[in-house]
Amino acid sequence: MANDLNARHTEKMRKIKAARDRMMESKTEEKGLIIVHTGPGKGKSSSAFGMIMRCIAHGMPCAVVQFIKGDRPTGEKTLLRERFAQECRFFVSGEGFTWETQDRERDIAAAQNGWRIAKEQILDPEIQFVLLDEINIALRNDYLDIDEVVEFLLHEKPAMTHVCLTGRNAKPELIEAADLVTEMTLLKHPFRDGIKAQIGVEM
Repeated sequence: MANDLNARHTEKMRKIKAARDRMMESKTEEKGLIIVHTGPGKGKSSSAFGMIMRCIAHGMPCAVVQFIKGDRPTGEKTLLRERFAQECRFFVSGEGFTWETQDRERDIAAAQNGWRIAKEQILDPEIQFVLLDEINIALRNDYLDIDEVVEFLLHEKPAMTHVCLTGRNAKPELIEAADLVTEMTLLKHPFRDGIKAQIGVEM
């Protein structure tokens, strides 16, 4: 009985591998991807910073431009600035969440300054991956022009540079332009039970 089960499993895996190998033979193109992490669930920035660490491990120079969040301490910012400053440039353009600043003009100015920095990093031939953390919030609030951002990404971004844009409520124009879009779904969150953000999990 066990031998039959193992034999069927082996044959099934052999067929899957053959199909997978055929599929991979057709995937030969390389390009710099436009990546969007959106949705109400946790993990958008966490996943993006995971890619930053992969870039560092592969010797790919990268950059982070943070929108909205402000200069509050986070584990990823401390780690990158203190231990990987040569491998990853880290810029903060926001002054805090919009309900904290309560000043739309300042928020717009900060977002536009962040976008200026972002374009400089994306166009820098040394940089291979750029994370625009929480830029979707700036776009959703119309602090930045979505058409300008999409036009730049599609027509001015270097062909082999990857750009990842995070934040809730990504605009349809950005989703349409992107190569890879992931929507994080919220099923449960401890905040609903009165638990504040935990160090090492959310900051």
